[in-house]
Amino acid sequence: MTARLLPADPEFATASERLLATTLRDQLPDDAVVVCGQRFAYQGRDLEADLVVAWPGVGVAVVEVKGGSVWRSDGQWWQEWSGGPRRVHPVDQARRCRYALRDVLRRHSRVSDLRAAHFAAFPTTDLPEGFTAPDAHRWMLLDRADVARAADRIKDGLERTPDGEVPTREDVEALVACLTGPSVPPREVLATLREREAACELLTREQARVLDGLEAASRVEVRGGAGTGKTWLALEKARRLGRSGQRVALMCYSRGLAASLEREVAPWPRRERPAYVGTFHGLAARWGAPPGSDDDGDYWERRLPEQMASLATALPIAERFDAVVVDEAQDFDAGWWPAVLAVLRSPQHGCLYVFTDDGQRVFGRRGRPAVDLVPFTLTENLRNTQQIAQVFGSLAPAQMRYRGGDGPAVSFVPCAAGDAVARADEVADGLLDDGWPASSVALLTTHHRHPVQVERQAHGQDAYWATFWEDDDLFYGHVLGFKGLERPAVVLAVDGFRDPARAREMLYVGLSRARDLLVVCGDPEQIRVVGGEGVARRLLRPHPGESAGQGSGAGGIGLS
Repeated sequence: MTARLLPADPEFATASERLLATTLRDQLPDDAVVVCGQRFAYQGRDLEADLVVAWPGVGVAVVEVKGGSVWRSDGQWWQEWSGGPRRVHPVDQARRCRYALRDVLRRHSRVSDLRAAHFAAFPTTDLPEGFTAPDAHRWMLLDRADVARAADRIKDGLERTPDGEVPTREDVEALVACLTGPSVPPREVLATLREREAACELLTREQARVLDGLEAASRVEVRGGAGTGKTWLALEKARRLGRSGQRVALMCYSRGLAASLEREVAPWPRRERPAYVGTFHGLAARWGAPPGSDDDGDYWERRLPEQMASLATALPIAERFDAVVVDEAQDFDAGWWPAVLAVLRSPQHGCLYVFTDDGQRVFGRRGRPAVDLVPFTLTENLRNTQQIAQVFGSLAPAQMRYRGGDGPAVSFVPCAAGDAVARADEVADGLLDDGWPASSVALLTTHHRHPVQVERQAHGQDAYWATFWEDDDLFYGHVLGFKGLERPAVVLAVDGFRDPARAREMLYVGLSRARDLLVVCGDPEQIRVVGGEGVARRLLRPHPGESAGQGSGAGGIGLS
């Protein structure tokens, strides 16, 4: 048996890191763990511990690895690099990471003050016999000759460390859970969340300049990836049209988004409120179309839209609309757009604004209105933290600039797809235990509905979506129904995909629903296949060498 490597399939910055990690894996007992590339936010710095060795009955070692040729001269450590010699600080880096680990364990786990030591390893360098350095004892340094007995050298070093409790197996598992589980919020989580919400709101309001520039155009298609503020713009356009005296319909496809839009417009002054806010199909019900069964796909996809066009044509002009605003327009099928145009008082010239994201075509529909629309593309993500936006950015239809600010690292919990929901339940319960308000957390699935969602939907769709705004429990949903919505914290259970042809779009939707904190539970290989290397590189292990300002996964523990 060998020790565990975490993550199970780590990516290494250098061959030297890989060599030492895999050597330790093979030399250590099976109850030991080697954590690779652990990121910390500590005292205003973003740190990365190359290796953290947690060994029951022995201790915890933090190891900084430097490849190539390493030497010490004039009181400084040096490393030969492709651009020539450069100064490095291997012992200082290892020491700071050990302090950061101690701080994290004290604040966020039941284990603290474990026996721990820091080491610097140079797997391809031969240190001179009798080598000494003022910042490190020789037992703290591993060179090429030491690799063959690296585990024994680390054990010897830890046993030289007098302070701290020797960890048990349970202590090691608690350490692993702390490092690989979700980031937890600070004590003032409510204030922090509200501050982030206010920042997002201010950024989104800047998008009003988009509508200012399009004021003269009556038929427009606004395209943009997740988090670019399309829904806010759709609401604002509907408000402006209403304020100008026009009769407006604001519509979408999904019930959840429709309920959210209704709540948004409810407090507006009466003259600004759209005459209709709701789903496309709900408009037909208002006009007297017979209700249909949720199981009758042909009714919703074909028969009802055809009937809507006839009903709209028969309506008095006063009951039709001067303008129609459609959010999440990529959900509309080609056969629905004639009905949308028919509800206008002037189908040929009436105002039509559609907001769309081609990357979120999770229903496989490819329709668009058969009229000329002025195209406009949004290129800035405003809602998600940079860490979250970087994870799903490669799935967006166009490259975006990330303006959502810094946040905690995106966490990944590796498990089989069949275990994803159970693991997601554990993570969500942990967030609530750590102080997250229930109203700020959503648990989403990609294939099967969560049992709680099934239970709640049994009481009707209106009752189910009312739970989205209730504070006594978190929200359980499926990515298909959560499009256009968001939560500060999302736990995404990637429990498979019903339709492989739409898996990429569904993963994109799921990853982009979190504003501040995202935890993903699922099979690493399935996510790699569906999301591609762009997602895998960001999600399965944060990309080394990036600062938090670049949107790396270095947010560390807590919201900042």
